[in-house]
Amino acid sequence: MVRRVCESLVDDMQFLQAAFKTCNRNPLGSAAGYGSSFPLNRTMTTELLGFDSMNYNVVYAQMGRGKTERNVAFALATIAGTVSKLAYDACLFNSQNFGFVRLPDECTTGSSIMPHKKNPDVFELVRAKCNKLQSLPQQIMMIANNLPSGYFRDLQIIKEVFLPAFQELKDCLQMTAFIVGEMKVNEHILDDDKYQLIFSVEEVNRLVREGIPFRDAYKKVGLDIEADLFSHDKQVRHTHEAVSAICVIRKSRD
Repeated sequence: MVRRVCESLVDDMQFLQAAFKTCNRNPLGSAAGYGSSFPLNRTMTTELLGFDSMNYNVVYAQMGRGKTERNVAFALATIAGTVSKLAYDACLFNSQNFGFVRLPDECTTGSSIMPHKKNPDVFELVRAKCNKLQSLPQQIMMIANNLPSGYFRDLQIIKEVFLPAFQELKDCLQMTAFIVGEMKVNEHILDDDKYQLIFSVEEVNRLVREGIPFRDAYKKVGLDIEADLFSHDKQVRHTHEAVSAICVIRKSRD
């Protein structure tokens, strides 16, 4: 689960880098929207201020209002989507009917009437906040959607939903990192007999490797299960590439 999230976050970083690339352009000199006759060296200000490039057309520099925030919001929403799914999975896997993981006690709260219960409140709040963040691009688009070129006071409303999003996502990421670091995995969950049948495919694979046609192996294992005769070695032998370091994933993306 965690490795899946790591690889997803690597892809999310590419969205963030793309947003930065499109935003890191110098709009200075566009004035109120249509440029100025003042002899401003825009190339110099671009270099001195560390922009990658500039908005060459001054009208487009103003039209970027709303579009710039929307591009960044999409990147933030992509990250939030990854974190939200992790929070959902963790809450589910922590529940009584699964018990795959145990969340740290300091990140759970008790029930109002059931002394034994530990509610995953922190991850539930992380999930809700991240789901809210995923609506941010749509909010920005609806504010800036039907405006003509230039600046209008409508665009001010974007700030009140856009600027707080950075701290909200940062808080969610920090809390998620803490919980995952303290989360305990139930290493003996497969000792429960109800999980025995998850190894049925492994048994089919074993028979195929011994030369039995897949359809025959599939049928044999199915009949063994129906007759309550199924048993299998619980040692799984993966043959696909297993990524153990996030740097390997990132290098392959680059």
